[in-house]
Amino acid sequence: MASRAARSFARSAALAARAPIASRVLAAAPHFAARAVAPAVFSSQSRGIKTLNFGGSQEKVYERSDWPKEKLLDYFKNDTIAVLGYGPQGHGQGLNLRDNGLNVIVGVRKDGRSWKKAIAEGWVPGKNLFTIEEAADKGNIVFNLLSDAAQRDLWPTIKPFITPGKTLYFSHGFAITYKDQTHVEAPPG
Repeated sequence: MASRAARSFARSAALAARAPIASRVLAAAPHFAARAVAPAVFSSQSRGIKTLNFGGSQEKVYERSDWPKEKLLDYFKNDTIAVLGYGPQGHGQGLNLRDNGLNVIVGVRKDGRSWKKAIAEGWVPGKNLFTIEEAADKGNIVFNLLSDAAQRDLWPTIKPFITPGKTLYFSHGFAITYKDQTHVEAPPG
């Protein structure tokens, strides 16, 4: 017998097939929680900065036109972005940042498969390719893009490098949401 969540997802998908595109996007996510989720509502449909209502919380959303490349490069000119991990997230985000001219370094296990892949894609050991610990130390913006298992295993090693004034970034919140299982707890602030 299908689970309640699976039946709910199937029902949502069937309804979504007949709904306008905006509704389809909202219905595509499975509804595992028993709470109602209010759809995002644009308060303005014009180009530029928008304010969206996410379940009662107003959020500013910026578009590419709000942050042209020159403005972005100027804003981050004194920063070093450390991308920890070179799997699907680290690989894509690291190359994107580097190719757009930002100062980015990659941290992976030395001589591992990702280390070799990073070298093949133009990262240079000691210049912009480091061990995880070295990258976490050198970066003032730290992208924790390791696999969920690696985040759990390596958090005690990485945590001492996340000092006041640094920014810690996650591509998704699994590790910190389930901190009781992963023991990944972001520092206060």
